[in-house]
Amino acid sequence: MKRFFYGWIILPAAILGTLASIPGQTVGVSVFTDFLLAVHSISRSGISLAYLIGTISSAFLLSFAGRVYDRLGARRMGVPVVLFLALTLMFLSFSDHIASKAARVTALPETVVSFIVLAFGFFLVRFFGQGNLTMLSRNMTMKWFDRRRGLANAFLGISVSLGFSAAPGLIDKMITSAGWRETWRMMALGLALFAVFVFFVFRDDPRDMGQKADGGVVGTKRKAHPFVARLKPVKSLPDRDFTLQEARRRPEFWLVALTIALSALLITAATFHVVSIFGQAGISRSRAVALFFPASLVAVASQFIGSTLSDYVGERLFALIQLTGCLLLAAVVVVSSPLLMQILFILGVGLSQGMMGITSAIIWPRLFGLSHLGAISGFAMALSVAGSAVGPFTFSLSLDLFDSYSGAGMCFIVLAFALMLFAFFVKPHGTEEADG
Repeated sequence: MKRFFYGWIILPAAILGTLASIPGQTVGVSVFTDFLLAVHSISRSGISLAYLIGTISSAFLLSFAGRVYDRLGARRMGVPVVLFLALTLMFLSFSDHIASKAARVTALPETVVSFIVLAFGFFLVRFFGQGNLTMLSRNMTMKWFDRRRGLANAFLGISVSLGFSAAPGLIDKMITSAGWRETWRMMALGLALFAVFVFFVFRDDPRDMGQKADGGVVGTKRKAHPFVARLKPVKSLPDRDFTLQEARRRPEFWLVALTIALSALLITAATFHVVSIFGQAGISRSRAVALFFPASLVAVASQFIGSTLSDYVGERLFALIQLTGCLLLAAVVVVSSPLLMQILFILGVGLSQGMMGITSAIIWPRLFGLSHLGAISGFAMALSVAGSAVGPFTFSLSLDLFDSYSGAGMCFIVLAFALMLFAFFVKPHGTEEADG
């Protein structure tokens, strides 16, 4: 009897792992922003700066975390990561009380103490949530699939896109029903239970269970669409594995890494300030939050099509599509028509998120192999997290200086065009042999 391929357990487990990172993602944090502003002695620019400092601080450690993942694997690293994320949510639910008591003990202004407490809380929630839990869940999946990596990533990306798009509305309903503190505490309890699931289910490498990637299916041919059948496949792995130092010397690494970072910057900024951005155009909070659902449909469609074609298309095309999404998203704060703003937001977020699910997952093992996947993806994620930190603050700064978000939008439109130009100087994958 043929042995059951455990990868089909790993895939839904990785989906759950990525969804469990929502409290550390901007979609999970942004819903609490107004409530934190109400109880802390801090301005909107102040909380954006705290978010920037906390997020950038976490980014500095992600490359190291990637190397730890290479040594420990998904299960041994996943359990403490999930538990620390749960403890962080408990900390944030008491953050105003902690700041108030610390201000009395230290005799420092409560504004300063609130800033420090929130920056520390954002550091923890971003490091364990957006950084580590997302990275290890995604990398685990990429190790279990090779020829079926595009298919696995399509299921992973579609599920995560739908989950992330639904998260702001669901969390908002929880807050309305139970309160913002209780919502964070309920999420912490759920994460504590999920840590048990990680311990029993997560497995980092198929070889640990005496299996092979794809279940050992080699050379299996599936009937493809005539258009796809005419395409020449791109190698799923390089001729040899690259170290992080070697990868950083290659232009395709910087094209993909900077594209992901710019997407993260713009998606985070737009998500963090979504209510304020659309409020300036006379669009209600509920309507602004509701835009994430149609954006998720665009993300699902683009990622499904992209993942299907990922075995045949090089990284440059995916980067160009993702940069097109960045242009559309940056233009949201430049145009004046409320209807056009909503259309650009839906298309911009959708294309950026859809392509990010491909560029941040499939591309790294294809270009640089599996041996140092944690270190390479961790470094790239550090850039992405740093970008997501800068985004909200630059938008807040633009609002403070110009009473509009358009200044920041114009800057990032120029940056997206510059990366598009750079893409045309990068040789497509497979056009040259790996360095010896």
